[in-house]
Amino acid sequence: MANNGRPGAMRKAKKGPSGGTGGLGRKALEGKGPTPKAEERPYHKAFKNKQLAERSAAKRGDAKRGDARAGGRSGTNVRGKVAEEVVTGRNSVVEALRAGIPAKALHVAVRIDMDDRVRESLKIAAERGLPVMETHKPELDRMTNEAVHQGLVLQIPPYEYADPTDLASETLEAWKKGHIRNAPLFVALDGITDPRNLGAIIRSASAFSAHGVIVPERRAVGVTASAWKTSAGAAVRVPVARAGNLNNTLKTFKKMGIFVLGLDGDGDVSLPSIVLAKEPICIVVGSEDKGLSRLVRENCDQIVSIPIDSAMESLNASMAVGITLYEISRQRSS
Repeated sequence: MANNGRPGAMRKAKKGPSGGTGGLGRKALEGKGPTPKAEERPYHKAFKNKQLAERSAAKRGDAKRGDARAGGRSGTNVRGKVAEEVVTGRNSVVEALRAGIPAKALHVAVRIDMDDRVRESLKIAAERGLPVMETHKPELDRMTNEAVHQGLVLQIPPYEYADPTDLASETLEAWKKGHIRNAPLFVALDGITDPRNLGAIIRSASAFSAHGVIVPERRAVGVTASAWKTSAGAAVRVPVARAGNLNNTLKTFKKMGIFVLGLDGDGDVSLPSIVLAKEPICIVVGSEDKGLSRLVRENCDQIVSIPIDSAMESLNASMAVGITLYEISRQRSS
């Protein structure tokens, strides 16, 4: 009797040798090599982090190249772009306009609440032919980096600094030809970071017929809106030069025949006793807390002190410059 097996059961066919592909599947059998590193896989987090790091390094490189290209040029930031400043707030804007600070445009918020300060600002701007622009609040916020502007923003162009060597050379030439009466007189700032000090020094330089103010390019204040305002417009009359390296500039001045006098409380010459007043001079003043730096002091021909009451430890930098300029002016006119 035939054994038909279980109902519905199927007998499995015996597996025999399979046919070849004729070499067509050879590539499928090849290995893909070692597993790539995480930062080489496009969808891995490490890959994205590596890209961000490379972009950041490229930006830093561009910034350094921009700074090198900028050299001693005025009004440039580290990316080589012209940097502009703004004065914000109603009180500050109207005071800046009263002081005659150079400006590019006055930005007024759309539908601003008018008061006396806004009206006066608009009046001065109209008298000076300054462009007045109605600007929406989001744009004013962007211009001022979210600072309080009260709907009024004054746009200030970057100050155009002179080259210190060119300024000294031109002044010496004008003096030798008799175009200016007194010998060249300059004021150099060593480590002054307060713009109000700079503005006051520029004002004193203008009052006592100095021919220029020298500021270092690094770790020092530049001609900001605050400096403009404190100078009471004197920054228009007295050129400000920016030195890439103050020590090198002072050395160049000395080679040109300009005597370098440093101001310090423990100087070896008292101010009334200086004998170089009628010669070409560059007065160097340091910050109130640190004074003259060591290298600057070494580059000075003389260190001059101002006699003061022993109870007073030191003078403000702008006061010291003002007193020194007055004494030199007095001696030159005698």
